[in-house]
Amino acid sequence: MGDPKMLDKISSAPGFIAALDQSGGSTPGALRQYGVMESDYQGEEEMFRLMHAMRVRIMTAPAFTGDKVIGAILFERTMDGDVDGQAVPSYLWEKRGVVPFLKVDKGLNAEENGVQTMKPMPDLDALLIRGREKGIFGTKMRSVIANADKAGIAEVVKQQFEVGRQIIAQGLMPIIEPEVSIKSPTKQEAEAILRDEIAAQLDKLPAGETVMLKLTIPTVPDFYAPLVAHKSVIRVVALSGGYSTADACDKLKRNNGMIASFSRGLTEGLHVSMSDSEFHASIADKIHQIHDASVNKAA
Repeated sequence: MGDPKMLDKISSAPGFIAALDQSGGSTPGALRQYGVMESDYQGEEEMFRLMHAMRVRIMTAPAFTGDKVIGAILFERTMDGDVDGQAVPSYLWEKRGVVPFLKVDKGLNAEENGVQTMKPMPDLDALLIRGREKGIFGTKMRSVIANADKAGIAEVVKQQFEVGRQIIAQGLMPIIEPEVSIKSPTKQEAEAILRDEIAAQLDKLPAGETVMLKLTIPTVPDFYAPLVAHKSVIRVVALSGGYSTADACDKLKRNNGMIASFSRGLTEGLHVSMSDSEFHASIADKIHQIHDASVNKAA
């Protein structure tokens, strides 16, 4: 599946995956966190241009290299953009040693049975082919679980794996992401149902087919250990889910075999007004914290 050097890096290298894939409705919030208000731009095109500039600033920072950041998840517009005249996926891999992934979902349906499934993706195959041609190694797609509803969680996991098989058929590595909301009043119970449903779907995968999992950091440390050890899982990564960088890193340290794939946790504290030296120091500090939590686990 894909470039064997990328596969080796993602499956075994110490480090974490940066999530640079805010899209559509989440972009204004990400820009506000960065100090860019809605009044600072007009229209979607200018909004995405400013978002791309922020991402380029992160990707070109001296600390953003494959020594600690082993992968990066991109929004489609970011994949189609460039860094200093070079396409983003090839820049990441050739210049930084970072394996590129692509966010492929088109957002969420309204909540039903305590969950939000993914909206239809009728053009997925075309997007996968285009991503593969641009050097993308794998994909990511997100669903959300708000409550411990067995039927709802089963539907989320079934949909994730059905689309995952479609992604595998195109020669890419799927990251399965059924996020359990950290605000869920039944978070621990939802995680128990989710673990069982994922394990059942993993057991159905044909020999040789593998996936990655992106999961909310569990309430009980090492709760996902059976999934980490499953023969069809090459890596389990954790989302920050709205936790602060410090909280997310503290919780991640207690989960062996899980590495980070943080978005908000990575960009926390970055600001458009920072000088380059201030920005580079801040992102280097976040990268160090997240790498340490991914690699050096608590006793």
